[in-house]
Amino acid sequence: MSESNLSASIEQIDESRRVVPSADPTRRTLLLSALAGCACLATNEPVVAEDEQPGSNERPQKADLLVRAEGDKAGEVIKPDDLKLGGPPLRAWPKDPKTSVVRKGSRLNEVVIVKLDPNELDDDTRARAADGIVGYSVICTHAGCPITAWVKQEQGDKAVLKCMCHNSEYDPRQNAQVVFGPAPRRLAALPLAIADGAITVAATFVGKVGAQQGG
Repeated sequence: MSESNLSASIEQIDESRRVVPSADPTRRTLLLSALAGCACLATNEPVVAEDEQPGSNERPQKADLLVRAEGDKAGEVIKPDDLKLGGPPLRAWPKDPKTSVVRKGSRLNEVVIVKLDPNELDDDTRARAADGIVGYSVICTHAGCPITAWVKQEQGDKAVLKCMCHNSEYDPRQNAQVVFGPAPRRLAALPLAIADGAITVAATFVGKVGAQQGG
């Protein structure tokens, strides 16, 4: 074999034994992550936010269930025994029993419920109550803040619903009339009923929901 042919053979052998360097590990990891992300996007269906579901903005409707609006039990159906006589109140959202949509697409749908002695309620309030349980819009009629407190009233001995923004107070025994503070009108009332061991909506809001206009 000539010297030139021998050199060519040696080069071929060296070429076949050459080890290709592995890709940079960091770049390899990034590429794999990107591919995995694309795969997830391709297989997952779009998720509709709960507050964007059809019906989530609608005001409480007759036969809606009431579910807890906050805490570790948020979303659970509220039963009469979940409320203690004389308070404290619970904040709740209405839930469509047919579609299971919670109507929390609008803050105007949130309500506050409290269990009171039926003998303490005036006639109008008692007619809308369910075994002493009354419900009202959680939105203060003064500036639209939420009702967050259940405290002894400023001018009396009874516990009342209170807005801590500007100290407006409402007596839930007397149709949630204003008993202290700048609120211009009572809270909108939500008639309640009890069905199959759960607290439900008996009719739509009575009164205007929300804050005063232009004030």
